[in-house]
Amino acid sequence: MAIRFFSEDIDFKPKNKQLLIKWLNGVITNSGKKAGTINYIFCPDAYLSDLNIKYLGHNTLTDIITFPVDTNNPLKVAGDIYISIERVAENAIVFNTTSDNELHRVMVHGLLHLLGHNDKTNAEREQMRQAEDTCLALLDI
Repeated sequence: MAIRFFSEDIDFKPKNKQLLIKWLNGVITNSGKKAGTINYIFCPDAYLSDLNIKYLGHNTLTDIITFPVDTNNPLKVAGDIYISIERVAENAIVFNTTSDNELHRVMVHGLLHLLGHNDKTNAEREQMRQAEDTCLALLDI
C-alpha cells in the first residue's frame, strides 16, 4: 500500500520523502507486518488541539495523535498520524536536538503506536523510547 504525507492549515513538506518512506516501511517489515495506507498529516498546534479535544477529550497540547485504521488483517498496519510541526520545533529546543531529528522521532513514535506499542505507564514509555532509538538508528540521513 502506501505511506503518504499531507499538511493541514500549514505549509510543510518533510525533507527526503522517499528515504523516509523506505525507512518507515523497513520499520514495519522488521516488525513482521505489512504497510496498509499510512497517512502522516502535518499541522499546527491549533489543528491538533482541536482533534485532541474532539476525539480524545484532552484539552492539552500534544505533538502527535495516532488514529489506527482496522484493516481486518492483524499483519497489516494502517492509520492516520497527525503531527504538530510547532510542537516538534519547540520540543527540539527543549530536548537539545534538531527539528529534523525530533520530527523523525515523532514520526516513528506514531508508527510504533500503529504497531502495537503503548506509552501509558513509565515502563511502557521506557520501552517506547528504546524502540524509537532502535528505529532511529536505522535511518540513514
